[in-house]
Amino acid sequence: MIPRYSRPDMVAIWSPETKFRIWYEIEAHACDAMADLGVIPADSAAAVWKAKDVEFDVARIDEIEAVTKHDVIAFLTHLAEIIGNEEARFVHQGMTSSDVLDTTFNIQLTRAADILIADMEGLLAALKRRAYEHKDTIRIGRSHGIHAEPTTMGLTFARFYAEMDRNLTRLRTARAEIATGAISGAVGTFANIDPAVEAHVCEKLGLEPEPISTQVIPRDRHAAFFAALGVIASSVENIAIEIRHMQRTEVLEAEEFFSKGQKGSSAMPHKRNPVLTENLTGLARLVRMAVVPAMENVALWHERDISHSSVERNIGPDATITLDFALARLTSVVDKLVVYPDNMMANLNKFKGLVHSQRVLLALTQKGVSREDAYRLVQRNAMKVWEDGADFMAELKADPEVTAALSDAEIEEKFDLGYHTKNVDTIFARVFG
Repeated sequence: MIPRYSRPDMVAIWSPETKFRIWYEIEAHACDAMADLGVIPADSAAAVWKAKDVEFDVARIDEIEAVTKHDVIAFLTHLAEIIGNEEARFVHQGMTSSDVLDTTFNIQLTRAADILIADMEGLLAALKRRAYEHKDTIRIGRSHGIHAEPTTMGLTFARFYAEMDRNLTRLRTARAEIATGAISGAVGTFANIDPAVEAHVCEKLGLEPEPISTQVIPRDRHAAFFAALGVIASSVENIAIEIRHMQRTEVLEAEEFFSKGQKGSSAMPHKRNPVLTENLTGLARLVRMAVVPAMENVALWHERDISHSSVERNIGPDATITLDFALARLTSVVDKLVVYPDNMMANLNKFKGLVHSQRVLLALTQKGVSREDAYRLVQRNAMKVWEDGADFMAELKADPEVTAALSDAEIEEKFDLGYHTKNVDTIFARVFG
């Protein structure tokens, strides 16, 4: 990803320097295990660790690869230049390139997941804080973009919290599933390398041995990982869309923090645009873009091909770097979101009590009026509000068919906003425990 949408800790995971360091650790730990088994001399295994504090020369590795046309061989050649050809004689014994590449990729994904998990925890904390802050701040709920019934801003934050909490569970599951390594040799049979080597390397690097690999780690694991990232990205967009809607001039129930000196438009000085959440919508699309290629990577020819390789070299860094940036940005947006309770109440009252129509409908049915007739009576008066700007309560009180069933006091009681918020504490207990 471009630097504009990148944060340094996540970018570092995907740097060539990090990749080659992981490759080296895999090879060095494998040599230790083989020495313990008596397969290679202990002195040779110990000599490999001479490079533990060395900065690998990326340019030199690229130079070698330009000739060999093979990245792992280029690295092994450079390692031999550092520790000596004799000492490097037993490095990579019985291993195949995928043992290094796949195990490294999974290490990078687990490290990326750890950052994303921390991001998610930060976002959840922000959502929870704002939910409790606005637990009783009444706003109109909408369906199809149209006024429905009253809710609270706290419930809006709470539902986003619950969604992201589910996503955190998905991400932790995806991390656990991707945290496997394979040091099983050509076609995964361990013919030329003992399974104990794989167990040792995985233990040292915080992985579980892949139960059965071919020459690659099965790509259903990666498909599940990127699918989890895609779902999280969709949830990011879900929150961003709600904020963008609330910031519309005609709504203005909340808006992104507008800092001193910030400009909204090069042409119109009055503009305060939801640029951060619009950006988040775009970033979510980029993360989801990785999901389908990851799914298509599951089907490989026989025990191995490299059709997945070019895909993963792109989607691994891009999806994780982008989502890391998006989660951090969304957390900041939520933290600083400016909420306008007065505007929320003004919007709720825009149609003069119309949002209480269901309560009147139910009250009529409880008084013996058929549902069909009750719906007709309520809708008849509601349309006068829509079309003529009438007052809903006044129209109901003036309708003899309505007042035949309900007294004025009973009608007025149905316009109590508190009725709609009486179970907020119950919902919060379900969400936050």
